[in-house]
Amino acid sequence: MLTFDRLLELAEGERAVAVRNVPATLECFTAHFPRHPVLPGVLLLESLAALARTAAGPGAWCLAGVRGVRFKHFVGPGDQVHLTVEVSRHSPQRTECRATARVEGRVVATVRALTLLSATTTREGTA
Repeated sequence: MLTFDRLLELAEGERAVAVRNVPATLECFTAHFPRHPVLPGVLLLESLAALARTAAGPGAWCLAGVRGVRFKHFVGPGDQVHLTVEVSRHSPQRTECRATARVEGRVVATVRALTLLSATTTREGTA
């Protein structure tokens, strides 16, 4: 499931850039928050993770962790979010990325480390 609308740039294993439009018709705006609708940060993080999976390349990648997440400004109905993911480490089993989300050039969120593991990797306590 993609959570961005258009992929603008892709260099597998290195970098990806995409756009996510935020329509006013999203169901989350009815509850988050009715008088001042704000896109929940977890949905923005989900979009960055989806773009990181695309940047990681072929294969099934699972989100394993995020560190250093900072939400700096609100994202609301009608905004167009530009998502950027830079791969900092990549191996067949693990990918680590830095990610940024911007609206009209203004940084709205950053992730210092977003970690993906290959779905075929055996994790402690799961085998």
